[in-house]
Amino acid sequence: MHMVLIRKLPRIARRKSALHGWGVFALEPINKNTRIVTYDGELIDHKESFKRETKYLERGEIWCFTVNRRWVRDATVGGNVARFINHACKPNCYSQIIGKDIWIRAGRNIAPGEELTYDYYTDGEQVIQCNCRPGCKRKL
Repeated sequence: MHMVLIRKLPRIARRKSALHGWGVFALEPINKNTRIVTYDGELIDHKESFKRETKYLERGEIWCFTVNRRWVRDATVGGNVARFINHACKPNCYSQIIGKDIWIRAGRNIAPGEELTYDYYTDGEQVIQCNCRPGCKRKL
């Protein structure tokens, strides 16, 4: 008989963000390295991702997350709240890929009410101005 370990994920919520549109905020303290949420979305190949990303970029949005050399997750199809986590150059979270799953994890202790952010590490068109802090020069 196998024991199944059930982990309770931290409570988070989507709210309006000062960084960009919607954001995701901690509703309780989150300890460093805690798994917060998976980045869900349709699993597609890079060719399909390129077609879709071209449309999304025209609207100033990034929804596709590279899993590996073969696969990309598109959060516009089957995505969850993780798609609203904003980019920051000095984030409080990081992404971890395990198989085809993408986990967003706490990079440090996070206080209730704090907006969750991670570095998107985009290698694309660099047309979206980063708003992570006043005067940031980076483009995504």
